[in-house]
Amino acid sequence: MTSHQCFHLAVCLLLVACPLSQTGAARLAADESLEVDQQQMASSAVVHTAQPPPGAADLEQYVRGLEVSGPDDGGDPSSASAPLYSSDDYPLKFNYHNFDQMTKFLRMTSSRYPHLSALYSIGKSVQGRDLWVMVVSSSPYEHMIGKPDVKYVANMHGNEAVGRELMLHLIQYLVTSYTTDPYIKWLLDNTRIHILPSMNPDGFEVAREGQCDGGVGRYNARGFDLNRNFPDYFKHNNKRGQPETDAVKEWTSKIQFVLSGGLHGGALVASYPFDNTPNSLFQSYASTPSLTPDDDVFKHLALTYSRNHPTMHQGKPCKSGTPSFNQGITNGAAWYPLTGGMQDFNYVWYGCMEVTLELSCCKFPPASELPRFWEENRLPLVKFLAEAHRGVHGFVMDEHGNPVEKASLKVKNRNVGFQTTKYGEFWRILMPGVYILEVFADGYMPREVDFMVIEDHPTLLNVTLHPPKRQEPGTSASFYRPQQQLPHSGNNPQHFYHHPHHLLSPGPPPLLKPSSQESGILSSITSGFNNLVNNIFG
Repeated sequence: MTSHQCFHLAVCLLLVACPLSQTGAARLAADESLEVDQQQMASSAVVHTAQPPPGAADLEQYVRGLEVSGPDDGGDPSSASAPLYSSDDYPLKFNYHNFDQMTKFLRMTSSRYPHLSALYSIGKSVQGRDLWVMVVSSSPYEHMIGKPDVKYVANMHGNEAVGRELMLHLIQYLVTSYTTDPYIKWLLDNTRIHILPSMNPDGFEVAREGQCDGGVGRYNARGFDLNRNFPDYFKHNNKRGQPETDAVKEWTSKIQFVLSGGLHGGALVASYPFDNTPNSLFQSYASTPSLTPDDDVFKHLALTYSRNHPTMHQGKPCKSGTPSFNQGITNGAAWYPLTGGMQDFNYVWYGCMEVTLELSCCKFPPASELPRFWEENRLPLVKFLAEAHRGVHGFVMDEHGNPVEKASLKVKNRNVGFQTTKYGEFWRILMPGVYILEVFADGYMPREVDFMVIEDHPTLLNVTLHPPKRQEPGTSASFYRPQQQLPHSGNNPQHFYHHPHHLLSPGPPPLLKPSSQESGILSSITSGFNNLVNNIFG
């Protein structure tokens, strides 16, 4: 079957309302129909509110190009029967695993659970250690058309070690619970979960257990803070790109991630974008909020984590002199602004909604405390990922039913955009309400489509684009090319647009000029002050 035939089959299946498996959550219950005023819908837009059944699959080796590690015996994972192992047969102790031990566990997982896991490397650290990613899904080697990809990234700061171990235990929990827990089965049948347990394996190797504060191991082997090393929307980031951040940028450019969590330590709070602000010279502790156009969604995502955590939602300070957080969440810039952060990059450059999850007051606590951290975070880690199934998703197609790749979309009045995949797929997390989706693609007439989002299940919205009916001689058929707009000065930037450009470029989006405040001696002074703040507050 050709790729186009696979796509047509998937779209036909998606147009049929198919109920979900029963789960313990009301929002994931069996499908209910939603009455929609068809007069408010564009004639060629199809709207459903049912979770689609699995579509056709496409084998991808990290989207054609990066190494994928199969089962250790080298066999074809598709031809093997899935073994059933209990956690007793598949041990993972509550201690800290160095790089070799972590690699051994990940390879063992892909060998024992070839139908639920796949291991691949997105690149190498400065010292040559693989940046391993484990996919956990009922379709680990194949993209499931119409199903979202989500990710967790841990141990970005090498001395913040709790998240690294939690990711290994999450992997074990997911693969061992698939046959016994209906919620986990639903999640893995409808989502591809990518887990990067250690973004900074070099830093971890020099960090020391029991060190709650300080910067030993925080940075990569060249002394760079990886969470200050991404392109920044508000200010020019002149820090030289590092192998670890370059790998994550390329990874994010190849896979259309819908939702992401970055796991850190040194506080107990869920922090959401923006991390930076257009009007701060000296970034300092306790500043003004810098809100995104999707602030309601980001607050909901952060609250999803904090409210499912037994203590985070209480918002208590870790120790005297550190802040408390209302309901256990905070806007990143309101806590302390930073330039070059990963969560702002994910959101502005690729429309991926990322929240930073600070999971422990001590950055590298004794291993004896790991069982408690796992029990506290197991439920919120799972519930957070399920939020990828909230809002709207669907396909953009031409009048012949072919997918329109890289169509630009945005929700009206929420001017951070996103794009379709090569199958024409798109996803957007939204709270219940009525919205207008704006769709643009070269060679097609732009479209605006009304749609409704409800609480119980996501809305499936398929949009057909049409070429212009008449074209003047000598003119181009390209009717729209999205332009990125500068943020308004002030606390609530209103005009943003995702403008894809080469991810390895060192600077911000093309239309954003470096701030004169960030040049010369002032930049050096600001950088030194920020490093001091970072080491104190994480």
